Amino acid sequence: MDDYFINDARRRFVKQAAAGALVASSPMLTRIAGAASPRTLKIGYVSPQTGPLAPFGEADRFTIEQMQAALKDGIAVGGKRYPVSILVKDSQSNPNRAGEVASDLILKDKVDIMLVAGTPETANPVCDACEINEMPCVSTVVPWQPWFFGRKGDPKKGFGYTYHFFWGLEDVIAVYTGMWQSVQTNKSVGGLFPNDGDGNAWGDAKLGFPPVLAQKGFALKDPGRFQSMTQDFSAQIAAFKQSGAQIVTGVVIPPDAKNFLVQARQQGLKPKVISIGKALLFPTSIEALGDLGDGLSTEVWWSPSHPFKSTVTGQSARQLADAYEKATSKQWTQPIGFAHALFEIAVDTLKRSKDIESNESIRDALASTRLDTVVGHVAWGSGPVKNVAKTPLVGGQWLKTQGTAQPHRFDLAIVNNQLAPSVPLSGPLKLIS
Repeated sequence: MDDYFINDARRRFVKQAAAGALVASSPMLTRIAGAASPRTLKIGYVSPQTGPLAPFGEADRFTIEQMQAALKDGIAVGGKRYPVSILVKDSQSNPNRAGEVASDLILKDKVDIMLVAGTPETANPVCDACEINEMPCVSTVVPWQPWFFGRKGDPKKGFGYTYHFFWGLEDVIAVYTGMWQSVQTNKSVGGLFPNDGDGNAWGDAKLGFPPVLAQKGFALKDPGRFQSMTQDFSAQIAAFKQSGAQIVTGVVIPPDAKNFLVQARQQGLKPKVISIGKALLFPTSIEALGDLGDGLSTEVWWSPSHPFKSTVTGQSARQLADAYEKATSKQWTQPIGFAHALFEIAVDTLKRSKDIESNESIRDALASTRLDTVVGHVAWGSGPVKNVAKTPLVGGQWLKTQGTAQPHRFDLAIVNNQLAPSVPLSGPLKLIS
């Protein structure tokens, strides 16, 4: 996806202003001075729009176009109205690429605030680049533990410029076990944990699933880490069959989920419950599975049923999802809400900044955020660690829609709301037939 600008006139303005501007060498100092009129504020955004993590960036074009329309008249900061440009970079699902494009946005494009979403492989290198360069940054769509501890964060110190909002492993474990406890199984669980940021966190012996499952009476069979894009899951399937696993869980990318589920069916593994993070979040991934998609369960971070609305467009979650479906002719997908919320936070932060030319001032405004977004209330300062704000999480199950006139083949039903009672339930979890 190419860089986005609000319009060509403002692009020419940036070039003209830059020609006579004094650009300071330190990000802590004024970057542009002496402009005759308010300069353009730049919002950088990095996400995976191509590669195996592309479903996380599927809603980006819609979100950017929506924000361009909403911000066409700029934003008011300190009594002045500033035009806004949004610069988008594709991480290509590659951590090295994510860090490189973040550095380009900071050092070459001189963005004022950075936004990033979509797994530790995208968010962590972008946040690291921002921390090094003292660039205010907001990240999301990564459980907070792999974001914080995966970046070697110290709970006593936290980070200086990078702030994160999402849920944590404690939440997804509670939601998953809550779903499993609502049905009859032998409590034998097979774990699919790849050798990546999410897999290592979910399978961690101290912070991940193992200790909580043991405490709640579940027996976990973890065959060990595997590399993403694995073609043969025979070893994992054999281990799960040997342990009598009636529940399969894990956190894998969509291609790995499809390979595992197809091979499990072929090799006679028939779990009663399959709850997998990451891969089962997206309607495109479920549709690609065909009949195998019916009854699969996953965490739900955002849905049209969530009782929140946008501070930028005023849309409810339902209205935002409907607008996406109308504009794209595609089924709503969870990243819509969080991509939208990133820009809500960026706009709110810039509006409240006391000195728009100071990275430190923008950072201070970001840190003091208290905002009711389309994904819920976001406020730093009371999270599990510094720099982390938590958002609500519920559990969902993909079920075939009934009737030929339905617009989608599968719908995501909310089947567990113990952590977020304000999100209405669709019904109970059903065993896979």
